[in-house]
Amino acid sequence: MREHLFIHPEVADALAKRQPVVALESTVLTHGMPHPRNVETARRVEAAVREGGAVPATIAVLDGRIRVGLDDDDLQRLGEVGRKAWKLSRRDLPVALALGVEGSTTVAATMIGAELAGIPIFATGGIGGVHRGAELSFDVSADLEELARSSVCVVTAGAKAVLDLPKTLEVLETRGVPVLGFGTDRFPAFYTRDSGLPARRVDGAEEVARILHVKWRLGLDGGVVVANPIPEADALDPAVVGSAIDEALEQARAHGIAGGDVTPFLLERMEALTGGRSLEANVALIIHNARVGSAIARALCALQNSNTLPPKAPQQRPRY
Repeated sequence: MREHLFIHPEVADALAKRQPVVALESTVLTHGMPHPRNVETARRVEAAVREGGAVPATIAVLDGRIRVGLDDDDLQRLGEVGRKAWKLSRRDLPVALALGVEGSTTVAATMIGAELAGIPIFATGGIGGVHRGAELSFDVSADLEELARSSVCVVTAGAKAVLDLPKTLEVLETRGVPVLGFGTDRFPAFYTRDSGLPARRVDGAEEVARILHVKWRLGLDGGVVVANPIPEADALDPAVVGSAIDEALEQARAHGIAGGDVTPFLLERMEALTGGRSLEANVALIIHNARVGSAIARALCALQNSNTLPPKAPQQRPRY
């Protein structure tokens, strides 16, 4: 495994000492935001994890290995490369590693890297899901399948608002993935706090930690979605978001945008159509999720370290 996986010494030390670590994805550096805002945001997210009492572990593929934990120079390097880097999901990881291609990790690929390293908590912006019109295009994000496979808790502001949220939740239910509303019984919709869809409410990081502990102790592999609403002060008007999404989707269809290019295109168009407000909201929710992820990581470590049985680490049951 060492041939294909490198764990940053700070991250490895924290894991060895059973201290809290939070995994972070790297697509924000290459496909999520323009330079230099992407690097600035990645640094702020890592700082938020540290302020929350955990060690950040941004994951990417560099120099022929899955890198779990990046130096500041690595963040800068990926941020400058931008979309020239590959956007990596499960199917892409072996290709990128074999060919020595550098790439950023989506939610799915970040979950794989986190589980291989033994990191059970991952904070991101929004998960992928079922795209609108998927009954014709069959466009369903690999993130949903990975949530059913990898035993990693994903803290997110819901699924990306441009998706078909009811169908996304249906797939998660079918695949046995718990969807927990952090302090809410409503599933958030990325830029807005309430999609109108239900979520099972949990109140606090300790409740999430107990659920994770019990789930994985029972041998119920797979992830958990912690749906954490964007802070109210940073949320956008649902009517403005809905109108912008409709227009962005129409433009995507008109330009023939498909597959992995859809989400970056829609995020760009949303930024333009909302006068930059969607980008500000995106930054705010990612940082908020990092803080909540740190709290959950601390709570889970405390629970596992106080238990008389050794914690079940996800990497003890590899399936790759």
